[in-house]
Amino acid sequence: MSIHLHFRAVAESGIRDDHTWLAAFMSEAWDNDVAEHEAGIAHSINKGWDAVNDLYAAADAPCTDADEPWNLPIYGGRPVPHGAGVDPSDPPLMLLEVPGVSQAARFLAAVSFDALWNVAGAGLSAVGGTREEFLDHHRELQKFYGQAASAGHAVVKAVWA
Repeated sequence: MSIHLHFRAVAESGIRDDHTWLAAFMSEAWDNDVAEHEAGIAHSINKGWDAVNDLYAAADAPCTDADEPWNLPIYGGRPVPHGAGVDPSDPPLMLLEVPGVSQAARFLAAVSFDALWNVAGAGLSAVGGTREEFLDHHRELQKFYGQAASAGHAVVKAVWA
């Protein structure tokens, strides 16, 4: 089974804080994922996003506060609740607002991948992840969040199964 965490950068003025609307927006974005990825406004991680979060948690392992910068790239943001009458099979959605996107971009630009890998790499390798795979995810997230922050965009996140 394939399951993805899909990220989409968008101007806050161009989104509605409504689950039904955001689910339709993200569905259309998912249909255009390749073109949007090439444009730098979308990114997705297949299955392994929890392990990428574990890599970033190595930046501050004792801290569990959701507002910590290491938590922002993957799980940061607030859930967008389903409204009345919404299909419960619609994807879970998160919205990371502009300040959080900027903070995530700063974290990703400043953190040393090698330092993170030195702390977390053995555990991530034990579950089947390779250094190169995580480095690719890190570079892609740096680029995505850097561009989103530069444009002053928010990031919507959806889980697709």
